Amino acid sequence: MDHLKNTLSVVCATALLAGCTDPSTPPAAGTPTPAVAEQHQPAWFQLRPEVEEAYGYTHAVRIGDRITISGAVSMDDQGMPTAVGDLSQQMKNCYSDLEKVLAHYGCTFEDVVVENVFTTDMAGFLEVSGPYRSAIYPKQFPAGSWLEVKGLALPEFMIEIELEVHKPASSTGITA
Repeated sequence: MDHLKNTLSVVCATALLAGCTDPSTPPAAGTPTPAVAEQHQPAWFQLRPEVEEAYGYTHAVRIGDRITISGAVSMDDQGMPTAVGDLSQQMKNCYSDLEKVLAHYGCTFEDVVVENVFTTDMAGFLEVSGPYRSAIYPKQFPAGSWLEVKGLALPEFMIEIELEVHKPASSTGITA
């Protein structure tokens, strides 16, 4: 029985290590080149570097064909809330910031595959969002979730919108 366990252990270990290679060994013919690996390196983007560093986040990161965009809120370049008390304008300000991030990566709202909305006033959001979102997404709405929350990062914020984007790296001109 011990012999069977030892043999099984060796077979499992061999199977697990079969795909491992010495990183100092050059790739065999036909193996992907480093350029392919570079496409999977994170490409970070900060819309407001000082604000993002102060709060400890990055607005967006691209890895390969996927771009994840942190929640946008209605703020100025110093991180102060704007359009306080006006949900419709805050929503428009969020989409304006998101459009800037998308443009950095050579994307538009047509490339968005997931949109998550967090709001402190769902009834208000449902009232103001329809026509505006229809203009942003004229062909197809993305998947996503809409959540009413008790509060956001600052009490003046009424809405936060985050996005996930799928865009082949070769179609944007950005390699990382």
